[in-house]
Amino acid sequence: MVRKSIWLQAVGMPAAAGAVLAAWCCAAPAAGTGSLPTSVMAVTVMRTTKTCFADTVRVGGTLVAREDALVRPENEGLRIAEVLVEDGDNVSRGQVLARLTRHEGQSGPAAAVEAPAAGIISRSNARIGAVASAAAEPLFHIIVGGNFELDAEVPLARLSKLVPGQVARVQVAAIGELPGHVRLVSPQVNATTQMGRARIAVDQAERLQTGMFAQASVDSGTSCNASVPLSAVLYGPDGPVVQVVREDRIETKPVRVGLISGESTEIREGLQEGDVVVVRAGTFLREDDRVRPIPLEGSTPDRPR
Repeated sequence: MVRKSIWLQAVGMPAAAGAVLAAWCCAAPAAGTGSLPTSVMAVTVMRTTKTCFADTVRVGGTLVAREDALVRPENEGLRIAEVLVEDGDNVSRGQVLARLTRHEGQSGPAAAVEAPAAGIISRSNARIGAVASAAAEPLFHIIVGGNFELDAEVPLARLSKLVPGQVARVQVAAIGELPGHVRLVSPQVNATTQMGRARIAVDQAERLQTGMFAQASVDSGTSCNASVPLSAVLYGPDGPVVQVVREDRIETKPVRVGLISGESTEIREGLQEGDVVVVRAGTFLREDDRVRPIPLEGSTPDRPR
């Protein structure tokens, strides 16, 4: 085994890593491993278990108003005499937002600008002394009902996973996670970027502002299959494989990888529940190599067959 450590260093592996691998290969045999010689490589193994993975769609974008009411004066040529609200204020339908007056020497009554709907003032362009005109910028923008949404881009491959009504978790920068739900999935896809769009309603409006960046996670379903650690999967030119131990020998199994959760991945094809897999697969193990399997701490302790 000393020669093995030297060979590993010769092909470019750092001395420390070679020493660790050499020590690992020569680990003392575990209880119940029979009379396998100590020269046989020891490998950490575990039995696959059936696990259900959540199929989660993650998207990002900016917060927008679900409906934006634009407030303009009904009469032309009046000056703004008083502004009664400012950005962020909650207003009710019919509430006076500003008062207008005629130029000095002009006759006629003054006028009031009222809110057409209840909501939140997102932007005020009203300035005292300025002339109010329907042709100019709106005096006020109102987020109707205080309803915010995440205007999110969705990869085409994930777009069909989203359905109106699905529960969402919306993570807003500097605020945290808020509850939400999918309200709308656009039927159109950008021909250049191959991205679709979805509107995800945020069910809590406190401290939100339009233009904030946010991300949302939507669980679109579950998939239950054999589960292995991410470290058990090797990727080669012919696709992913997993190394299985049968009768103390290595078998290489082509697999189809599915969903990922934490440090585990779903195997949709190629393995069965209860198969014994090498936890930390590596290219130093080859087909039909004889090994000494050592159960991963906390896994099924009986010897793999």
